Amino acid sequence: MSSPSENENLFGKRVTVEQVEEGRDLAPKFDAAGLIPCVTTDYASGEVLMVAVMNREALTKTIETGEAHYWSRSRQQLWHKGATSGLVQKVVEMRIDDDQDCVWLRVAIAGGASCHVGYRSCFYRKVPVGAERVAGTALEFLEQEKAFDPKAVYGDAPNPTQL
Repeated sequence: MSSPSENENLFGKRVTVEQVEEGRDLAPKFDAAGLIPCVTTDYASGEVLMVAVMNREALTKTIETGEAHYWSRSRQQLWHKGATSGLVQKVVEMRIDDDQDCVWLRVAIAGGASCHVGYRSCFYRKVPVGAERVAGTALEFLEQEKAFDPKAVYGDAPNPTQL
């Protein structure tokens, strides 16, 4: 675990709007819970794979290791993506948005999938909208086959989805 002093060296202080928006300092803005959202896409295709959150430690470890780390809100712990499944996300590029309150990871994924349900992307279903929408219309599956069998990969590990 990184000490606060290590994090302070890695992250600059947010001093002025100009410095945050136009400067070279990485000065991320974490929310009141100490989290920053992260959008993760496939480096080659641009497909959105997942949206997660990072705390200071996850952001630091991602920068230091070149592999995606997140904060698991359901498990309340640091989460090295792929540590259990082997589906490690290798960071090819990391970006931060204009006001430094959102991270974008462009990753290469081992095993071709990122979703714990077994699909390539966590966004494997479409919500019909506008003219596509019919009263009571169900979600539409965009991925017809799973990239892997979650039972074979995770065994008896608890499912992180909460009701």
